[in-house]
Amino acid sequence: MEKVLEVIHGDLSTVRTGRATPSLIENIVVSVYGNTTKLKVMEVATISATDAQTLVITPFDGSIIGEIQKGIEVANIGLTPVIDGALIRISIPPLSAERRQQLIALMKQKLENGKIMVRQNRHDAMDMVKKQFNNKEISEDEMVRLEKEIQNITDKAVEEIDSMGKKKEEDLTQL
Repeated sequence: MEKVLEVIHGDLSTVRTGRATPSLIENIVVSVYGNTTKLKVMEVATISATDAQTLVITPFDGSIIGEIQKGIEVANIGLTPVIDGALIRISIPPLSAERRQQLIALMKQKLENGKIMVRQNRHDAMDMVKKQFNNKEISEDEMVRLEKEIQNITDKAVEEIDSMGKKKEEDLTQL
């Protein structure tokens, strides 16, 4: 379930909040040197936020700056990269009220998918405990104890998902 929480956290970080953060673009795939690779730091460029509205990408090799710009444009995430000498600047436009609502709906969908993954993990764990009981590997008391423990872990994971959602929604609704 910790893995599920990590996936959800990473997934939510890609939802734009109107503030410049490297996570908005670091997973964009660009075609450089005949291969496709993610733009993440240490692969082909460094990404930094110079202020709340601007991202700066500094390629390790100046000859690939055009490919990085093209990759960002092709990703179709609503950002316009501008080449400025040896780096690329991306201005993050403020979010409209309508776009904020769309992003909140997208975020809620991602959270629900995370909860489904958590419930699937709970179901798998419960099945494993029942198999152990049926194979007489554990007692009925131990089975009940393990089922309660699995449910507690599940409840905590769902609470954490809800908490992440509330924080992200606050970020999205701030002007």
